[in-house]
Amino acid sequence: MRKILSAISRACLAICAAVPLSGVGPAQADDFPSRPIHIVIAFPPGGPTDFVGRVVAEKMKAVLGQPVIIDNKPGANGTLGGEFVAKSDPDGYTLFLTTAGAVTVSPHIMADLHYDSLRDFAPVALVTKVTEVLVVTPKSGIKTAKELVALAKAKPGTIPFASTGIGSPPHLAQELLDASAGVQFLHVPYRGAAPALTDLLAGQVEVLSADVPVLIAQIKSGNLVAVGAAGEKRDAILPDVPTLAEQGYPNTDASNWYGLLAPAKTPRTAIEKINAAVNAALNDPATRDKLVQTGATPVGGTPESFGAFMKAEYEKWGRVVKERNIRDTGQ
Repeated sequence: MRKILSAISRACLAICAAVPLSGVGPAQADDFPSRPIHIVIAFPPGGPTDFVGRVVAEKMKAVLGQPVIIDNKPGANGTLGGEFVAKSDPDGYTLFLTTAGAVTVSPHIMADLHYDSLRDFAPVALVTKVTEVLVVTPKSGIKTAKELVALAKAKPGTIPFASTGIGSPPHLAQELLDASAGVQFLHVPYRGAAPALTDLLAGQVEVLSADVPVLIAQIKSGNLVAVGAAGEKRDAILPDVPTLAEQGYPNTDASNWYGLLAPAKTPRTAIEKINAAVNAALNDPATRDKLVQTGATPVGGTPESFGAFMKAEYEKWGRVVKERNIRDTGQ
């Protein structure tokens, strides 16, 4: 009898080992996150995307109970970081805080892009929106967009207009103004906001378009003059700066935005938990205040609303790229 019971016990153990318990999958999903989460930012430390990412990540850490680590992977107008995340394991532990350019503009101008924005990413949350502002130095004597346009008409194709890269929202702001005003600036693309701003202050270029967080300190100190906002409405932190549309140049909204993406096929449970943490961070008064004071407008919302927004942006900028014949020159 003892031998029979022993044989039955061994058989039961073998069956249990061979057949997964029905509760294992959900239990593992419910444990997310069980280790640190990494957010890839495709720009160097110290820039506006990096600042927003770090402010939001700090609060997400408190909500999720795990470290949320920022990994800076700059290059190719954000697309190198995008490629890294697109090819990462879809487990919710590697995310991409992207700007508009890397996922809604670059796909239309870069022939060798190694990801499909709408296929290879899962939307998590739209984090912030950021206004593009056109600035000049006080030495120029220009105070309005109309005066800037008049200068461009007097010297067509010769007024250097700096941006943070080909296909970036600042570049698109210039292209939309060109089209709306019937002028042509000389586009001067840089590899980031810092060198472009340095050259503007040094008089190497006449005008610069950039995200508000990049420019706000220089505007408030009087080192730069904001001549117009390339947004659908005035920026809350610069209420006295009229939009380009208000000054007679419609269809000039080139607003940038920062959104959180995960690799495609990331489990829904993980996406929902991360989304909840982002929304909690954006609804935290201290976090909101930090973002607003630098010119970033908190947004939040569902993964579905962000997905629909990103698709609309993808289609919008695809049309602009085609109409303006914008091409990547291998910068």
